[in-house]
Amino acid sequence: MGDDDRLKALFAYDEPPVRDPVFSSTVIEEVMRRRFIADVAFLSGVSALGGVSLWALWPSLQPVLVMVSQGLAPAIVAGALALGAAVVLSGRRPSALLGFET
Repeated sequence: MGDDDRLKALFAYDEPPVRDPVFSSTVIEEVMRRRFIADVAFLSGVSALGGVSLWALWPSLQPVLVMVSQGLAPAIVAGALALGAAVVLSGRRPSALLGFET
């Protein structure tokens, strides 16, 4: 065994491990699937909690919302008309105006 062989054997320990793209993509896919499931479970729980709390608070919120909506109805209609006029006068599609298209 020559010096070159010994040096190659010594430096082989410092080389990075061999990468397997199929294994890496499989592991990443599984990690992303677990994160997705966790996100869906969290958002489902938060939505259910919000729905139950709104259902429980609705009898006390309904009179307040009716009173406030009667006073704000003219302002809401004026705002909707102004937004519609801005969309028409801009000459662009509403989705492009909102930044959904480039």
